[in-house]
Amino acid sequence: MRAIRVTTFGSIENLKLESNVPVPVVGKREVLIKVNAAGVNPVDTYIRSGTFSLLPELPYTPGSDASGVVEEVGSEVTKFKKGDRVCTVRSVSGSYAEYATAEDKYVNHLSDKLSFAQGAAIGIPYYTAVKALQIRAKARPGESCLIHGASGAVGIAAIQFAKAIGLYVVGTAGTKEGMALVKNTGADLVFNHKEEGYIKAVQAAIVGADIILEMLANVNLQKDLDLVNTRGRIVVIGCRGSIEINPRSTMAKESSIMGVNLMTATDEDLQEAHRVIKAGIEEGWVEPKVSTTYPLGEAKTAHHDVINNQGTTGKLVLDTTK
Repeated sequence: MRAIRVTTFGSIENLKLESNVPVPVVGKREVLIKVNAAGVNPVDTYIRSGTFSLLPELPYTPGSDASGVVEEVGSEVTKFKKGDRVCTVRSVSGSYAEYATAEDKYVNHLSDKLSFAQGAAIGIPYYTAVKALQIRAKARPGESCLIHGASGAVGIAAIQFAKAIGLYVVGTAGTKEGMALVKNTGADLVFNHKEEGYIKAVQAAIVGADIILEMLANVNLQKDLDLVNTRGRIVVIGCRGSIEINPRSTMAKESSIMGVNLMTATDEDLQEAHRVIKAGIEEGWVEPKVSTTYPLGEAKTAHHDVINNQGTTGKLVLDTTK
């Protein structure tokens, strides 16, 4: 099969398309998926570069979330059969490939209402959104939620989930296109985080936020501390560097800063997110937004774009059939 392989951690040049990679062998509690689309996430680039805290053994195939059709099931799998349309949040063998294995507990049936590209946009974004809002922040109906950087894949998923559980949602984006997407996805208010003075505009509109989901903490964390309400929760989802903050800001408001990392999620966390997302697919509020689709051989471009594109509007996806 064709697959992207990494033999050495480093730059995007280390992403190599190989044509004779063996099809992975399915385990007894695993599903072999003929992959149609694979999601591209910022964490994929951190792993490839060797800077992430948890690294796979070399060589490896990148990618976690994917969608496609079941090719084979393990001897102890009962929920799926050959031919089922599915999506997964975790892959045992790596999803940047024509075939990938996944443990059955991380696999969902994919509604006919969603394309394979949309299916590949469910995994990391929606599981992260559920873990951030429900499991970590313990969001309650009627609370206010600021999503700082809401036009990307995780931000869009977070808007949809936040509205589904009854939160008042404020989103920020850096472009007119991003702001329109955030508004159309369901945010109650939208602000441009590249405009000078936008923090004061947010404060004037909502006073403060009970929950803040932060996609770029190394830039915004002190702003979040200024914006969060008393006993509010700041959930750090993305960060690309360090930042100096004033700890007194947390003392004065008794606010909390907490991180989210799906790589360290417990089985209980993932099962709870799995349940919520499955219900969301059935109820129709899970509506992934795909920004750009790339052929499998353009994984290098996708890795560049997922980190460097400004004003991201949705999920980047690899089409593994091309």
